[in-house]
Amino acid sequence: MPEEQLLKDGERIDDLELSGLRIIQDPGRFCFGMDAVLLSGFVHASIGDRCLDIGTGTGIIPILMSAKTEAGHIIGLEIQPESAEMAARSVVLNGLSSKIEIINGDIREAASYFEAASFDVITSNPPYMIADHGIKNPDSALAIARHEVCATLEDIVKAAAHLVRTGGNFYMVHRPFRLAEIIRTLSAYNMEPKRMRFVYPYADKEPNMVLIQSVRGGKPRMQVDKPLIVFESQGVYSEEMVRDYGF
Repeated sequence: MPEEQLLKDGERIDDLELSGLRIIQDPGRFCFGMDAVLLSGFVHASIGDRCLDIGTGTGIIPILMSAKTEAGHIIGLEIQPESAEMAARSVVLNGLSSKIEIINGDIREAASYFEAASFDVITSNPPYMIADHGIKNPDSALAIARHEVCATLEDIVKAAAHLVRTGGNFYMVHRPFRLAEIIRTLSAYNMEPKRMRFVYPYADKEPNMVLIQSVRGGKPRMQVDKPLIVFESQGVYSEEMVRDYGF
């Protein structure tokens, strides 16, 4: 299908600068951020792994994982019909229909879409903010992406724990100010935190993101990776960001 036929009014095609991949985005709705890119680099998926991305939005994480991992099949689940439809067009744009599937659905009803323990790897870049924290329009695409309007942290962890196999991995990016809550919630659903990495905007600032890997039924023991520093100085990305993420 010609590229122009894949685009709707207000949309654009962005080059991901990785393996020729591109993505369709609508700046008037929501565009992916650095957090999704960093999460895709934190994830490990082995040959043939069946993966699920909860709240896939533009489909950015499944698309990046198709190049960065050896996953066999990746499903992106998205509650907003318009976003899911746009993500599906990005899959077609990249010729990835045999590897990536986009489903429009509510993670709170995950048991009706998928069998229990049917995934090896689950990822999520969930809304960071509690629903009533500074929200102006709860029905907007931006609010749904940033605030827990359609699913809470517990909803996402509960679904991940139900859908990932024993010994399978759940990867998430979130905000450090909710870290205690995150660990409590993971533990409550038998998801043992195993690896963590803090992301700092600058070396002398507080972290503004945390990447977490947990294992269903894992034994207690967690590895804390060295910090990831995004900027070396104002407007200058760190060596690691340039080397590993292409910024």
